[in-house]
Amino acid sequence: MATASTGAGEFVSIPALLDRNAAEFGTKAAYREKEFGIWQTWSWSETRDEIRNLALGLINLGVNKGDFIAIIGSNRPHLYWSVVAAEMVGAIPVPVYQDSAAEEMAYVLDHCGARFVIAEDQEQVDKVIEVQETLQQFEQLIYLDPRGLRKYDHSRLHAYTHVQEEGHAMRDELTAELDRRQAAITYDDTCVMLYTSGTTGKPKGVVLSNRNIIETSIASSDFDSLNRGDEVLAYLPMAWVGDFIFSIGQAYWTGFCVNCPESEETLLGDLREIGPTYYFAPPRVFETQLTTVMIRMEDATRMKKWLFKTFMDHAKRVGPAILDGKSVGAWDRFKYMLGGLFIYGPLKNTLGLSRVRVGYTAGEAIGPEIFQFYRSLGINLKQLYGQTEASVFITQQPDGEVRADTVGVPSPKVEVKIGETGEVFYRSPGVFVEYYKNAESTASTKDAEGWVATGDAGFFEPDTGHLRIIDRAKDVGKMADGSMFAPKYVENKLKFYPNILEAVVFGNGRDRCTAFINIDLSAVGNWAERHNIAYSSYQELAGHPQVVAAIQAHVEEVNASVAADEMLSGCQIHRFLILHKELDADDGEMTRTRKVRRRIIEEKYHDLITALYDGSERISTRTEVTYEDGRKGYISATLEIRDAKTVPVTTQKVAAE
Repeated sequence: MATASTGAGEFVSIPALLDRNAAEFGTKAAYREKEFGIWQTWSWSETRDEIRNLALGLINLGVNKGDFIAIIGSNRPHLYWSVVAAEMVGAIPVPVYQDSAAEEMAYVLDHCGARFVIAEDQEQVDKVIEVQETLQQFEQLIYLDPRGLRKYDHSRLHAYTHVQEEGHAMRDELTAELDRRQAAITYDDTCVMLYTSGTTGKPKGVVLSNRNIIETSIASSDFDSLNRGDEVLAYLPMAWVGDFIFSIGQAYWTGFCVNCPESEETLLGDLREIGPTYYFAPPRVFETQLTTVMIRMEDATRMKKWLFKTFMDHAKRVGPAILDGKSVGAWDRFKYMLGGLFIYGPLKNTLGLSRVRVGYTAGEAIGPEIFQFYRSLGINLKQLYGQTEASVFITQQPDGEVRADTVGVPSPKVEVKIGETGEVFYRSPGVFVEYYKNAESTASTKDAEGWVATGDAGFFEPDTGHLRIIDRAKDVGKMADGSMFAPKYVENKLKFYPNILEAVVFGNGRDRCTAFINIDLSAVGNWAERHNIAYSSYQELAGHPQVVAAIQAHVEEVNASVAADEMLSGCQIHRFLILHKELDADDGEMTRTRKVRRRIIEEKYHDLITALYDGSERISTRTEVTYEDGRKGYISATLEIRDAKTVPVTTQKVAAE
């Protein structure tokens, strides 16, 4: 086996770590999956057998060293095993977002030149078949779930279990070849290729080596004392770098158990049953959970509402301090303990977060109010700052130094610096190898010394050494008067309100800020039902006068909060409208990881933006939409534009440098 003088010792690949885990604690649970309401468990020893049988089957099917194998589907142990089996035979796994449309999928499959595809079910198989004629190198398709596929042409279609069975049957002939291939894997060989979300153009294939993944997994696991006794719930897209680090990198290094929910619909119930000790979620998940809590409280009795408000007000005041081990008075501690019995404990149990020892959020900035809500419950939620190109980790928040307005200090073995323009740069063992087939972008992102340009603007606080991220560097600008324009800062404050799902703020180079708002259909729909307000569509509800008035109140509350920040007080929203449709990845308005594509929105809704600034009180518009079956259509609407009250700023504005 290849070796390297690193923290990983002789374990220079994920398959090598698998062998170690099977040998040292083979009977310990490695994976669980809920199927038909029952949790199925595989030990590390059983997992190794499953993966090796699949790897033998891949060799038997003709997979060569250097081939690309696309893996498409939701979080399933068998698909995680596919990733490791691909590397074991010297191939390169390429996870693909399972909710990608066929044409999006075609771009990734063609760009990497995937010869083989492993797909979860009929839905994913159909997408590949739809575009297979455009794929020059595609040869074979392996499916996990056989339902609905019996009458398909199986000349290029293979059942996952059949590939494993064939591999097992050929073990005497192929084991030596498999062992040879695995022994040939080096620390600098490719471990995985993950595609960026593509906020500004076509997704780029980020090549990450074994060194990138394993060194990052070691450092981040040590940072939070992760161990084989931890439990995680794997529910985020497999094509996202965060899931890869948590569910494969850290899991194989530490030996903790990866739990896969039965379905998206059962996620919250499965979360409660598992009770993970290590938990990650992007801000959108925490926002959705908070919205659900607030909706339930609206339906509660007057006494329950009073208890909730009384103890949550107390928790916000002392909860974070208690969590950080700071000094808190005896009475406050006693009252907080009572709150734990009546409110915080049951609420954490409902959310499935009772056992969380370490929790993280990243991907986008989280609203400070949302962040403090969870920490006030005693949940050790922290922020990290990362990128696909960094193998996730750039900065993390140490225990006892957790704040809502920073993303922490540089992660172990990571160097961070601020450029002359305020852009954040970093280098570390986790820095990606290259963008596949894109030397120009690689050179513009990573210099000869290994420093990577993040594209984000930020600064280090001189007294704490913590990094503060202002916004995407390309999105940070100046108002007409020279004051700083940072839209994400305001958008996150708006999204704290359960009624608001998404917000897009405009104002760069202008004399004032304006905004698009998406209402949260679940929260606002629940409100409408309780008030006997009938509606037949999202569009009708979004335009209801009482809904518009409620959103205006939220906007004006945010303006008051923004006005208190001397640097960003110029970002108060003067006018807004509620969009007639939800921003949707299928319509190109968001990425698959739910990041707003600002340039596309500015082009697509140019007429609405113009109306926000020309004094119009109403605007009629017609918008193309994509339906669930892929068909295109149009919706028309007349939208009301509202003025929002702003707060005069008496302090001197600080212009962005």
